[in-house]
Amino acid sequence: MERLALAVDLGGTQIRGALVDAQGRMSERVSTLTLAQEGVQPVIARMMDVIRSLRGKAEGENLEAIGVGAPGPLDPWRGLIRSTPNLLGWHDVPLRDILADEFGLPVYLGNDANLAALAEHRFGAGKGSANLIYLTISTGIGGGIVSEGQLVHGRHGLASEPGHMVLEREGPLCGCGKKGCLEALASGTAIAREAREALMAGRPSLIRELGGGELHRVDARLVAEAAQRGDPLAQEIYHRAGFYIGLGIVNLMHLFNPEVVVLGGGVSQAGDLLLAPLREVVAERALASFQEDFSIVLSGLGDDVGLLGAAAWAFSHPAQEESGVRWPR
Repeated sequence: MERLALAVDLGGTQIRGALVDAQGRMSERVSTLTLAQEGVQPVIARMMDVIRSLRGKAEGENLEAIGVGAPGPLDPWRGLIRSTPNLLGWHDVPLRDILADEFGLPVYLGNDANLAALAEHRFGAGKGSANLIYLTISTGIGGGIVSEGQLVHGRHGLASEPGHMVLEREGPLCGCGKKGCLEALASGTAIAREAREALMAGRPSLIRELGGGELHRVDARLVAEAAQRGDPLAQEIYHRAGFYIGLGIVNLMHLFNPEVVVLGGGVSQAGDLLLAPLREVVAERALASFQEDFSIVLSGLGDDVGLLGAAAWAFSHPAQEESGVRWPR
């Protein structure tokens, strides 16, 4: 009988669920709006509805566990969502225990960006590698690290926050409240901010026309469109973002010596606008020995990366436990 995991991706906008087998194949999908503004209990109730629906479709199958990916910070060992800006009122919510008590199945909770790294390692662009770094470049910058086949968690499960590497001593203010983070320099939010600031300072640009003269409409995708049409300001902004992401990758290479860095998220879809300066920085600044048998690739899992990561996390635990390893609690 096929091994199945019930995967749930808890996002600020949507709750998505799927049945996933051990090869990463999805057989069923369910989704609903999160409606995070309604608070903790209504969101958990909607998660339970998604799980019930999928469990009903899996009746008679070998459903091993529930894997849940959620925004952090969270504690994967205790199954707590400690706090998250995208979910109103979520402070030390024992989500693992709530779901396990309701459904009588093992439940494994993980940071969604960390689990995306696990998905790329098991099923995606990093399949077959033992050492992988995943970066998602979107509204913010998140990621995860796989070292010798295992996710890097750190003392309290808070490791792998590449977006908060500090690259500029007096850089722009990040959403975390600190200055000079990679996220504040190269995320989609940072790209849009730099474009708006330049337009407000009077820089001529196609960006203004594409946004209909309304600064609030300027986002990273619009800046990418202007850059692809040859706009100097937009190209300059993307080149700067690529430089800083490349610098972050160099730091990560020197710390973890990965075989592959996988890039996901909407901003990565700008292609060579971002990748060309990024690769140039890596070639120039990474030690030669770290560049041997190393590659930077784009994610091929798309929007499924969160669900596949949650499933991979669920499948990881029985294998570890059978080998005699006991996960911290």
